[in-house]
Amino acid sequence: MSLIKDGLVLKPIKILDRFKALSIIPDNLDQIRAREIWNTTNQGSGIVIAVLDSGIQVDHPDLKNNIIGGYNFTEDDDSNPEVYKDYFGHGTHVSGIIAATDSGKGVVGVAPKSQLLILKVIDHKGRGSFESLIKGIKYAADWIGPKGKKVSVMNISLGGKETSDELHRAIKYARSKGIVLIAAAGNEGDGNSDTVEVSYPGFYKEVIQIGSISENQIPSKFSNTNVNLDFVGPGENVLSTHLNSDYVELTGTSMAAPFVAGAAALIIKTLESVEHHLIPMYVYDYLLIHSLKLEEFSINQVGNGFIQLK
Repeated sequence: MSLIKDGLVLKPIKILDRFKALSIIPDNLDQIRAREIWNTTNQGSGIVIAVLDSGIQVDHPDLKNNIIGGYNFTEDDDSNPEVYKDYFGHGTHVSGIIAATDSGKGVVGVAPKSQLLILKVIDHKGRGSFESLIKGIKYAADWIGPKGKKVSVMNISLGGKETSDELHRAIKYARSKGIVLIAAAGNEGDGNSDTVEVSYPGFYKEVIQIGSISENQIPSKFSNTNVNLDFVGPGENVLSTHLNSDYVELTGTSMAAPFVAGAAALIIKTLESVEHHLIPMYVYDYLLIHSLKLEEFSINQVGNGFIQLK
């Protein structure tokens, strides 16, 4: 089953421009109040986030120090599992939103000291399969890294219109391991809150499904609407890392989800003596308590509101 057929991959809607030699902290970090808890959370230090996407530019100056490992589940590079290079740009952009380092150059991620486990499930053409996604989810759930580290958060900025029992089982398995699962809602929306657009795995209740809002906190027209939408994040004109050590602005729910993945890493750093399997519940409750309620819009458009970290 192709994840891109009929628009099933949550590709960004547009590339607005390319930039080099930037020195900027994106306004979106302050919109979600991330920097206000950086001191108490050490910017997410030590938290491992699995990014299931198109890979990463492994030597991007804003990302290279935060990559803890990876695996290639596609046929790119002769299916070499150790080569998870990004030829598409999507995974590199998503990774930067989560964990671009705070180096004084380029951009800065929500959790700039967190670590990235790169699981390449989308190939150079932007294509993937549920089979690869399922393998990636299981790999992340069972992964044990240096000093016994485990994955705490999983970002899935992709999906398909059809459900899969095997995919749902993999999601439930990862959730049982105490992993916070974040997925993009999808870009098939029509701006009508009464219509329903569904993408999996985001629609599964074990997953925190994220829609997109504009800089003016208005639901993005393209953002899927449905009863299982949990929260919304910044998804329009989002500046982040890209191929060739560049920076680009992209738009889509694919961009909104990693803001929440980075936020989850920071939230986990605030928890003390919590049983591992209960972490997803605590993270969700934190997001629920702190979210900015957008009561003028339907819950099918904004879920429980715009994520805030304080």
